Amino acid sequence: MIRRAASLLVINIVIFVVVAEAIALGVFGYQTGWLYYVDPYRPQIDLVAEPAGGRLTTMALHPYFGPTHLPGIPFDLPAALRPPQAPPGDAPAATNNFGFTATRDYPVARANDRQLLVGVFGGSVAAWFCQVGTERLVSRLAALPTFRGREIVPICFAHEGYKQPQQLLVLSYFLSIGQEFDVVVNIDGFNEVALSRLNDARGSDISMPSVMHLDPLTALLDQSSLTTEKVESLARIQGYRRRVNAAATRANRARSAAMYFVYSRMYGVLDREYQAEVRRFDALPAASGGGSMIRVTPKVRVREDGALWEDIASGWMRSSRLMQQLLAARGARYVHLLQPNQYFTTRPFAPGEAEVALAADSPFKPGAEQGYPALERAAASGALAQAGVTFVDGVHLFDAERAPVYIDNCCHYTRRGYEILADAIARALGSS
Repeated sequence: MIRRAASLLVINIVIFVVVAEAIALGVFGYQTGWLYYVDPYRPQIDLVAEPAGGRLTTMALHPYFGPTHLPGIPFDLPAALRPPQAPPGDAPAATNNFGFTATRDYPVARANDRQLLVGVFGGSVAAWFCQVGTERLVSRLAALPTFRGREIVPICFAHEGYKQPQQLLVLSYFLSIGQEFDVVVNIDGFNEVALSRLNDARGSDISMPSVMHLDPLTALLDQSSLTTEKVESLARIQGYRRRVNAAATRANRARSAAMYFVYSRMYGVLDREYQAEVRRFDALPAASGGGSMIRVTPKVRVREDGALWEDIASGWMRSSRLMQQLLAARGARYVHLLQPNQYFTTRPFAPGEAEVALAADSPFKPGAEQGYPALERAAASGALAQAGVTFVDGVHLFDAERAPVYIDNCCHYTRRGYEILADAIARALGSS
């Protein structure tokens, strides 16, 4: 009797495993069009970057720029954006002596007169453009008669969270230490409205670095601002990060489709909890009392109704005009691109794209929806053109593209999205 029961149990387990594997294979084949066991098409889940050496963060506080990265931090580029021709195990890009993602330290000296030094400025969209879009930009510029025969050298000065006047300050600083430029491309607009709104809501002036990026550093550097809630939230973030990476690692190593299905779903649940806790930490206020040694200028005035958006747009435009003046005095060309985004758009989304691109609870959504009209009005006033700025209103750049262009619900693009940006910048330089 016991032997019969054991045999039935084993048979049922085998049937369950076979059926589960068959169902998982069917789901995987339906979603990807490939057989799970074919190695080249087996998906890999990105791990969440963990600070090395037991550090709580890979960030640092630069006295001029605000939040920056420590040197030597690998750039966390999603697998979907990595070049298909990149050899396995190819070393990822990492941060340099100033915390910008680059293959060399700054300042970059001109090697010969044929070199065309192209600086890229902005926030995270521009930082990703440095890794994904500059190859396309180089090929497009090389085909223009103006730049034919030149050795085009992109140099990245973009950093996540940066917004004006940080681009202006970064440019001013590097010019002051001898960095040369032939062309500067500034890709911005989203952070100016999305993050400046958060600054205003938390009592910091809109001209200050993003509170979303600065407050966590302040909390770590200055214990007087580190509340009990923030300490507990940091501990939860670290715990979620480890569990997310454990699930991702198990999914990536899974030999069966059923195990990949289980671990990838577990990863999805944990990643949502991790992202929610990161957003919760960002929203937690620092301890009150004004005892922090890190001085962030409070609001210089109360901004009600539409005054907030008009002030943001004015500061954005003024900073761009100053960048133009600094560069024109040195014979360099300047292109300013207002980046497209999914929360202020007329573009129809590709099938399934809206689920990836939109989040009703995104902290960036209200700023983009309410602030972009002010940016477009400021640009349409003609003040940028009068100052000599080559301006590209990129709000509708993606309208004719039917392939997915958004890779997340913040603001970042697929490889195709960055190619469209590169083409627009090259056209602007070719026609100016």
